[in-house]
Amino acid sequence: MVTAELMVGGRERTVLMRPPSEAGRPLVLVLHGNQSASKKREWRDWTTFRTNADRWGIGVAFPQGWSGCWADGRGATLADEAGVDDVSFLRAVIEWSAERYDTVAEHSIVAGISNGAFMAHRAGLEIGDLVPVFAAVAGGLPADLAGVDPTHAVSAILINGDGDPWVPIEGGHSRHRGPDGELRGRTYGLTESGQHWRELNGCTGASETIRTDRSERELSGLTSPEDRKL
Repeated sequence: MVTAELMVGGRERTVLMRPPSEAGRPLVLVLHGNQSASKKREWRDWTTFRTNADRWGIGVAFPQGWSGCWADGRGATLADEAGVDDVSFLRAVIEWSAERYDTVAEHSIVAGISNGAFMAHRAGLEIGDLVPVFAAVAGGLPADLAGVDPTHAVSAILINGDGDPWVPIEGGHSRHRGPDGELRGRTYGLTESGQHWRELNGCTGASETIRTDRSERELSGLTSPEDRKL
């Protein structure tokens, strides 16, 4: 693992990097949830991204959120309140990796959980020129970002458990209320998030539903590959 410090928006930001085995490979950015500094190493160990990096030869980056969290656009995290520009940070990580390790910048993938999932939605909306695919686990689209008009269609992989007590499958508000106790940071549920991305991407074809004993998957696609550029 390589540790790098990048200066973005006047703040020194940290990214841990598993370099690709060869040039010309994609980069996967893995975004942790809202956490304390002590959990950062555990998050890397809980996932199999490093193992898959070795199998597929891809680059894997573990950017570190500011104060353990991401400015995901909900206005509910310390990073949001501090005005941290995490969109620019993720773009800087992608460009740094492309320059240093010759990963393909426009083939970058963002995957996140919880607060990192909300941030993955934001990356898909605001840097779709570099992120053709994002994956959000336990985190729907922040409602305050619903009006963002992306420049590219972006493939979205959305995963949520129906028994999740922290990020309910139907969406809702942040547990962190405003200074006067008001609700804030609303996010769409899984169904509403999926529908929003289908509309953004122009997925006009019929959806396919795949069911198993423990899960249900719904797949929607573009009418043609040329439709990625909106």
